Amino acid sequence: MSSEDDLPKHGLQGPAPDERPQPEGRRNEQGIRIDPEAEAEHEPRRAVISALVEDDPGVLSRVSGLFSRRQFNIESLTVGPTTVENHSRITIVVEEPDPGIDQIEKQLAKLKPVISVGELDDDAVRTELVLLKVEGDEPDKVHAVTEMYDGQTLDAGPRTITVQLTGDEQKIDDALDAFRQFGIIEIARTGYTALARGDQATVPGEKPGTADEPTQPTNAQ
Repeated sequence: MSSEDDLPKHGLQGPAPDERPQPEGRRNEQGIRIDPEAEAEHEPRRAVISALVEDDPGVLSRVSGLFSRRQFNIESLTVGPTTVENHSRITIVVEEPDPGIDQIEKQLAKLKPVISVGELDDDAVRTELVLLKVEGDEPDKVHAVTEMYDGQTLDAGPRTITVQLTGDEQKIDDALDAFRQFGIIEIARTGYTALARGDQATVPGEKPGTADEPTQPTNAQ
């Protein structure tokens, strides 16, 4: 007659749950575990990414939706026409570790309206536009600061003055600091728009100096 010790064991064999190795690292909101070593190896950096897209309805929402789903840290996004009819250029500023920047480029390239996408070099020509409305109590001083930063007065009334500024981020930040003494009421800031220097293509396949010649797609369709 068999004892209880001789009976077969049912269920999975192995160590108890508290004896099993536990993976390290945090999970993102999608439940994907992030390797702490890989995360520590790559510090976030600012990158400027340019994408040529077809002017399909909803193209901007597709691009912004991609960033929202993937939880990429986007700082600014600008869009405008190019030399080719029905094409637009989207300039995106992000702050992510290198693996995240690489994923942004790859995921953008998969979107149907995207023709070509690439990160700009550090020496690319970058500029942004800012409109700011300040108190109009000291118009002469406001005008002097506007001229100091190569700005332009767009509207001047008895109570407010609206100024336009363009330039790189440091110049804009310095100008805003100078205007704060007058009392800034409102600010509208576009974020960067950018092009590669010289005859270098801003995105792969683009042909600088050859207006109206379509860029060759670099994404897989």
